[in-house]
Amino acid sequence: MTGPKLNEKSYVAGERVGTRASAKYVRSSASKVRVVLDLIRGLPVREADAVLQFTDRAAADTVRKVLASAVANAIHNDEQDADELFVLACYADEGPTLKRFTPRARGRAGRINKRTSHVTIVVARMDDERLEILRARDQRRSATGRRRGTGGTTASRRERVERSRQRAAGLRGGTAADTSSDVAVDPAAAPDQGATEPPADRAESAVDDIATDMSAELSAITGSGANAGGGEGSASDELTTTTAAADESTGGEGSASDEPQAARGESEADAEPAAGTADEESN
Repeated sequence: MTGPKLNEKSYVAGERVGTRASAKYVRSSASKVRVVLDLIRGLPVREADAVLQFTDRAAADTVRKVLASAVANAIHNDEQDADELFVLACYADEGPTLKRFTPRARGRAGRINKRTSHVTIVVARMDDERLEILRARDQRRSATGRRRGTGGTTASRRERVERSRQRAAGLRGGTAADTSSDVAVDPAAAPDQGATEPPADRAESAVDDIATDMSAELSAITGSGANAGGGEGSASDELTTTTAAADESTGGEGSASDEPQAARGESEADAEPAAGTADEESN
């Protein structure tokens, strides 16, 4: 009599627990497959499938196929719901080893062991307490707008896009209102306070007012340029007058500088006769 299947979480001999699927003679060693199986043991089947999808190991593809087969068996044979299943047990047994040889030096041969394994996965329905915990977690994720792994992604994305568009429309309306308040408006031409224009109309009117002001400023600048061109003659006259005044001031400075020199010349001329008279007296 065979004993209980402890690796399948069966503690009574002959008791069948969960739904199983297996792959025989997998061309990979059991030790390499067990590394992958340790990642998904005890996880819900959807989370286990996501883990296997992004696991960078060669045995992950084989284990994922076995997991999908076990889930399909539970759905079609035992009428289970895929969202309520989890990986109850998973293990890898050693299969037959293929012996191969490679030539070595001095006529010897090196042995090559090509190992195989048998992969088994057992899935079962989660208990009610664990299901309630998972459902509550999914509800919290959906309430906070986070993306769930069990569907609803399209609806949540649509809601986020709609909220973003409404926020952008509100910001555009606020900007147009600020711009229209900065533009000077004639009180007589202003509309009634009771009438409310749509944001798009307010934005268009603000743009028109700004364009009108810019054209008026451009016309004023052009007119002032023409007046400046006509008054070039008077400006040149003023420049000539200023130059003449500068020359006069320069000439006055020259005459003022000549006066001390003339004074020094006269004093020297007076000093020479005085020196001659003194020499005569001494003689």
